[in-house]
Amino acid sequence: MCGIVGYIGKKNCLPILIKGLKKLEYRGYDSAGIAYIKNNKIKVTKTTGRIINLENKIIKTDQSTIGIGHTRWATHGEVNTKNSHPHQVGNITIVHNGILENYQELKNILIKKGYKFKSETDTEVLCAYIDYEYQKSDSKDMLIILNDCMKIFKGSYAVAIIVNNIKDKLFVIKKDSPLIIGIGDKENYIASDIGAYGNTVLGYIPLNNMEIGIISENNISIYKGGIKQAYEIKHTDYDFNESDKEEYDHYMLKEIHEQSSIIKKLNKKYLNNLKQIPDISKYKKIHIIGCGTAYNAGHIGKHIIEEYNNIEIQNYIASEYRYQKNFIDKNTLVIAISQSGETADTLACINKAKKEGCHTLSIVNVKDSSIARATDEVIYTEAGQEIAVASTKAYTTQVYILSLLALKIAIKNNSINIEKTIKEYNKLPKLINKIMNKEYEKIADNLYQENNIFYLGRNIDHTSVEEGSLKLKEISYIHSEAYQAGELKHGTISLIEKNTKVISLITKKEIADKTISNIKEVKARGAHVILLIKEKTLKNIDKSCYDEIIEIPNTITLLQPILNVIPLQLIAYYTAKKKGCDIDKPRNLAKSVTVE
Repeated sequence: MCGIVGYIGKKNCLPILIKGLKKLEYRGYDSAGIAYIKNNKIKVTKTTGRIINLENKIIKTDQSTIGIGHTRWATHGEVNTKNSHPHQVGNITIVHNGILENYQELKNILIKKGYKFKSETDTEVLCAYIDYEYQKSDSKDMLIILNDCMKIFKGSYAVAIIVNNIKDKLFVIKKDSPLIIGIGDKENYIASDIGAYGNTVLGYIPLNNMEIGIISENNISIYKGGIKQAYEIKHTDYDFNESDKEEYDHYMLKEIHEQSSIIKKLNKKYLNNLKQIPDISKYKKIHIIGCGTAYNAGHIGKHIIEEYNNIEIQNYIASEYRYQKNFIDKNTLVIAISQSGETADTLACINKAKKEGCHTLSIVNVKDSSIARATDEVIYTEAGQEIAVASTKAYTTQVYILSLLALKIAIKNNSINIEKTIKEYNKLPKLINKIMNKEYEKIADNLYQENNIFYLGRNIDHTSVEEGSLKLKEISYIHSEAYQAGELKHGTISLIEKNTKVISLITKKEIADKTISNIKEVKARGAHVILLIKEKTLKNIDKSCYDEIIEIPNTITLLQPILNVIPLQLIAYYTAKKKGCDIDKPRNLAKSVTVE
């Protein structure tokens, strides 16, 4: 959600900024812009739409060694050039991620001081207020000015700043929105995340809350409350060259196919050393929190952990959890799940839990992300950079890690055959590859022209189809709903009519007959049923209750949800492809949701 880049050094910053913005496209955006110093003046170029529009608008002969850039995902004000970043007021030019909560109050103050506003954004107000403090300062010391501003600003923000009369420094401020400083050879960078520059930088510094950074080509100084801070230079083992689509039409398809190799890598890392996985059996209460796909992964985790631990686990949507009574204390474990590690609502929940004395554990993909640093313990999913906005490999690796938490308990309780279980983990990559060979495009032929699609399942199968339904909505824009199969007849079955498409999942033997009964109910009303079912159970199914069928390989309860979701991901992908949708960058969606 929004992206910030910046550069200062000896090179021409314009192609560097554009390249950085392209690397951040996965975050989601609707406009883009850059600002740079040319002939002692700050020049701003911005436009709506894709970064290629911005690239075409920039004067190719322009040269500058200092600049900032931004991809905007609209929060305040509609999508147009006036509301796009960078914003320039007086001597100050900024790009901003986050939300300035008291912008209206500050705007009213500034209007009385003679400021006029061109946009509808909170960002222009933030920019104007920094300029206001700059204009009234005798010293023009940006450290003092920004420190005073941060005492006034409320909300979340990551801000990069260039100043008319200061040609050799970039400035940054940070509160509750991610920002990193990348270190180069006689050059330095700023970005929302390390993915903007990846292997280009020698190391990076993640900024902490309420810190101010002053960056030149040869020096980085970080302050908090006016006091200079020590900092640690970090390094990443991500291979950012993986972001090439290779032979695949879309990043999403590439990332779906990467899941088998990633699981193989995780087996190697964790199965032989389960000491890396914490023992969560000692807690009297466990709460799992997440948003979107991460929430769905958490719900799978609830089911499989409860199989081996005789305590109740609750799974919560983070944006609701933080505003309700939680009944948590020092005997509660709060598990936060996030692909980016920057999800604002999830981070707020962690902070709330820590205030109540809870132990916190995060399952995230991005190392040194805000959530990873905020929790007491962290397990990394090691999925590599996920470019497609709709998450696939991040989801399966989250479920994988949750399965290891359950496995650790099962081993402790001696309630599992360890040798057989490890064998199933090692077989999983081959089973994933086996599913990839199905002809999902034929199923998509019957789906892509639909306006409404239903998903059915019971128990853990219902949680899996929730994720399948979300994937379809995200990338194909087809309305779909996932229902507990037994609940459909309590009202919603009224929507079933001739040729209504229904996708149903059956993997639990104990409740298979019940789900089949529900499928027959929709079939009797003319539904076109696509049945996903475990192998070797087909002989018990009446062929008249389905129109199309996909058999899913059979594995242990801990791992079955990973296999179940692969066909659902591929159905969503090929349906969106048939519709001609922008699969990797769906409308209105952002990869890293850093505002509440």
